[in-house]
Amino acid sequence: MSNANRHDIQVLNGLIRTVIDSADGYHDAVDNTADPGHREFFARREAERRVIADDLSSNVRVLGGEPDADGSILAKAQRAFTDVKHALLRDEASMVGAVEGADAHVAAQFEKALNDSNISATTRESIRRAFARVRGGDEIHDLRHSLEGQRDANNPLFPQ
Repeated sequence: MSNANRHDIQVLNGLIRTVIDSADGYHDAVDNTADPGHREFFARREAERRVIADDLSSNVRVLGGEPDADGSILAKAQRAFTDVKHALLRDEASMVGAVEGADAHVAAQFEKALNDSNISATTRESIRRAFARVRGGDEIHDLRHSLEGQRDANNPLFPQ
């Protein structure tokens, strides 16, 4: 790896870890939801994230680096906590909220990378294209609000 590409490779590898963490989180959500429609949505998002990680990995190889293949230890710990919380609460909305929070973290990492003045224009464009695919709309936000609305409507204190 040349010194000229070292910073770009480090930034890309950080994004790869973040996207793998996101894919793993969606995989856990697939395992933890009882709703077939949610399962399909989470599985689709997981697959999308894996493709993005592969694309970013290709960019690292082009730059002469070795792409990261695993997510972060911190994300694994956070998913374990979310699994325990979901098992105790059995609350679909809290699980979807955790996924939404993880997506916000992914977006923040991409924004940070895009604002890095030390990356090359080529790497910035690769990150911009990947970020456009990661953002993918407000589906998870809308899903969480829908589930919260259902939970509120089922509350006996909710006016009928």
